Amino acid sequence: MLFKQILAFRPSRMDLIFAVKTFIAMMLALYTAFVLDLTYPMWAAGTVIIIAQPYAGMVSSKALYRLTGTVLGGILAIFFTPRLIDMPILFTCILAIWVGFCLYISLLDRTPRSYVFMLAGYTTVMIACSSIYNIDSHSVFDMALSRVLEISIAVICSAVVSATIFPAHLGAQLQQRVQKTLDDTRDVFTSIMTDQKHSQSYTQLLGSIARDTTDIHGLAVHLAYESGELHGMTKPIQELLHQETMVVANLVSMSERIYQLDQIDLEYRRSLVVLYEHVLQFLRGQTDIEDDQLNQLPPEFEQDFEQLFSLSTPAQIVMMDALKMDTRHFIQNVMAVKLLWQLIQRGEKRIPTTIAAITTQYPSLHRDHGIAVRSSVAAALATATSFLIWIYTGWHAGYMMAQLTAVSACILSMLDDPIPALKTFIRGSIYAAILTIFYAFTIMPQVHEFWQLALVLAPLVIYLASMFPTPMLMMLALPMLINFIMSLNLQNRYAMDAVILMDTAMAGVIGPIISILAIYFIRSMSPETSARRILSLHYRALREALYIPYGVNFRIHLRSMLDRIGILNSKLVQSAELKHAMNLALIETSAVVNLSRIAELSQNNKTLPELKQALRHLQQLLEASFRDQEKNIVLDSVLKAKVLAQIDYIETLVLNEPDIEVRHRIQMGMNNIRSSIFHVQKNDSDKQVLNGAVHG
Repeated sequence: MLFKQILAFRPSRMDLIFAVKTFIAMMLALYTAFVLDLTYPMWAAGTVIIIAQPYAGMVSSKALYRLTGTVLGGILAIFFTPRLIDMPILFTCILAIWVGFCLYISLLDRTPRSYVFMLAGYTTVMIACSSIYNIDSHSVFDMALSRVLEISIAVICSAVVSATIFPAHLGAQLQQRVQKTLDDTRDVFTSIMTDQKHSQSYTQLLGSIARDTTDIHGLAVHLAYESGELHGMTKPIQELLHQETMVVANLVSMSERIYQLDQIDLEYRRSLVVLYEHVLQFLRGQTDIEDDQLNQLPPEFEQDFEQLFSLSTPAQIVMMDALKMDTRHFIQNVMAVKLLWQLIQRGEKRIPTTIAAITTQYPSLHRDHGIAVRSSVAAALATATSFLIWIYTGWHAGYMMAQLTAVSACILSMLDDPIPALKTFIRGSIYAAILTIFYAFTIMPQVHEFWQLALVLAPLVIYLASMFPTPMLMMLALPMLINFIMSLNLQNRYAMDAVILMDTAMAGVIGPIISILAIYFIRSMSPETSARRILSLHYRALREALYIPYGVNFRIHLRSMLDRIGILNSKLVQSAELKHAMNLALIETSAVVNLSRIAELSQNNKTLPELKQALRHLQQLLEASFRDQEKNIVLDSVLKAKVLAQIDYIETLVLNEPDIEVRHRIQMGMNNIRSSIFHVQKNDSDKQVLNGAVHG
């Protein structure tokens, strides 16, 4: 019930500053709407609450997206309503389909821009409902224009207050988060190169780095809308994060190779520490990198690996070759990250031509069409149901119920299971109804001036707004404050009707209940189910990687896979089997480049014909294996045995390959696929053993 959290809540100084700024912007918007004598001033006040954010850039971007979505929704309402108002069932179906379509599009764009489409969907419903309710006194054009004006007032007031009164800029916060991500990467590199116990801690840290890059990627969109640090650095920051995910893949691959080496012999570790110190010293010394220096390596690099090879057993040579390649790529990718960060710190927005930009094509992030479809169907069904109830009951407050159904079905659709949040939303609506009745019949009759209105609203608004920065309390405080302001229905010619008040309060509860029922039967899923879906998409991506040539397109594909891993690591699953599979997914992603190179090697003119045929057969077996894992997650043992047998066969054939470079690349690829994708190690006696431990 959150009672303990509310009683224990003590707003910080920053929370109070944010709450006071929100209150000032709300009252300024309300006053302006009163002066202009707009139809529903409550929309202006409510919009300020909805777009309230602690950072100026986030306020401006959300405000702009909301205004754009409102204009688009208003245009659709003006187009649909006059033509379909006499055909209520058809009108209901079209509005429901429109809401579902807009929600589907918004869920595929996981940046703040998605707000435009979501707003376009439920704004059309809100304007259409209000137009029908006020059909005797206002035209649909008047309602749409009024809505746009009220939103515009709210947007301007929020932006002005946020930018002028103790402005908080997102740039400094993002700068700290990016720096922390880079520091975490350095710590993981140290752990991988020096930790002989292969602790799981850095595996989890790599997963959290992937998750953080996904979060920061979305936040970077707001940088274009503020004047603080990192202003306009959206693309460079996003490209830096893309390159950072390449570093994560390198680190995971390096940890796998070191784990393999340790299973055979530890003698090489005497020189591994020397390599680590030289690499770390080299990277720390790169403080002023030029564009043409990205491929530089430490002067001792070749010498260090010669020493490592001399300490390796024959069974370790292939793994050491793979470690050398991974370390080289790690250094080059870190150099790219450092160069981008250096340019960002200088205020330069360019992306060097020497860096293969992963942002050249969009999207490079994970998209879940299945969840988007289910969410859109749930929202459409909920909207249609509320409209049909309104039509067939003729309920006076049915328009409000339909509006809140559309809104509540959309705003929480990005959660795995929106039901708990919607239940809190309903609880907040009930509390808001109680507060509204108290204010309406005990306080509001005594209010005759605007300053009096501000005085009586201040304590409640500031207290609830101060909860917004606390995610758990925000889920209760936001619906309470919005429903309270909307239910008061403040206007220049204010009049309180007890029946209308009670009807409005009931509509505020029934609307979200309809959304809950629709989402429960169509959209809701547990974190375990969501994780299984993402794992299924992960194996589909592995299958697709078999046919993507190595290059920019492949790096974009790898970026989307690592982004998916970041989302996967945010799932709070209880199943030990799923946790194990989630950890393995990051390891599998680190070796995906070897899948791409199978096709490349099978088409190489230098490769022996018999070896080409064997590689193509392996490609077919891998495709069948990944298709099986798409459905079952755990690979069929017969298929797995066939793949491993084919890898053994290729390793035998490759010994006859005269081209040394081709032979080494095939040997490294087979080793990496067996170890990192099928999680099997091969010891000196060629006995295959299942690697059940989750390690770096």
